[in-house]
Amino acid sequence: MGRFVLRCLLWLPPAFALWYFAAPLLLAPSVWLAQGLCALGFSDLVRGVTISGSTVTFVTRIGAGPAAAGGVVTVDVNLLLYSFGLPLYAALTLASRNPRWKRLLAIGYAVLLPFVTWGLVADMLKNIAITSDPAIASQAGFSGWQREAIALAYQLGSLILPAVVPVVLWVATQLRPGAGSPIAAAGGRSG
Repeated sequence: MGRFVLRCLLWLPPAFALWYFAAPLLLAPSVWLAQGLCALGFSDLVRGVTISGSTVTFVTRIGAGPAAAGGVVTVDVNLLLYSFGLPLYAALTLASRNPRWKRLLAIGYAVLLPFVTWGLVADMLKNIAITSDPAIASQAGFSGWQREAIALAYQLGSLILPAVVPVVLWVATQLRPGAGSPIAAAGGRSG
C-alpha cells in the first residue's frame, strides 16, 4: 500500500502539469458539450460559449445596461476549477500499474468530461441567477425553486463531483472478478 501511495504522489505533479498547460486542448470537448447543452436547454439565456486559455466565456442574451447601450452580460468561468479530477484519475491509474492503463485513461477522460461540463454550466447559472446584480438576475426569470436547484447543482459540481467521481471511477476500473480490493491489488504488485 505504501508503494502505491508513493507512486501516486510521484505521478501527481506531472499529471497536474500536463493538465494545467494542455487545458484548452484537453478540455475543449467539455466546452463543446456546454455549447450543446446551452443550445438545447438555455438558448433563451445563452447566445454563445467561447474558450480562451482556461477561461470559458458564456455570452448571454441579458442586457447589461440601458436598452439603447446594447451591452450584454458575459460570464467567465475558470475551466480548471471543475476539471482537476482528470489529473487525479490519471495519477491513480498510472500508479496502479495496470497493463491496460492507456485504455483506462481514455475511458476516464470520456467519463469525466460530462462532469466538467456540469460544473461549467452550473457555475454560469449560479453567476446569473444568484450572485449577479438583482436587475440582471431578474431578467433571467428563474423562480425560487430553480435558484435552489442551481445552488445545489453548483455545490455538487464544484465541491463533490470533481473530487469524488475520479476516485469512484478509478476503483470501478480496477475491479476485476476475483481480484479483491483494488487498493490491495495496486499496492501488492511488485516493482
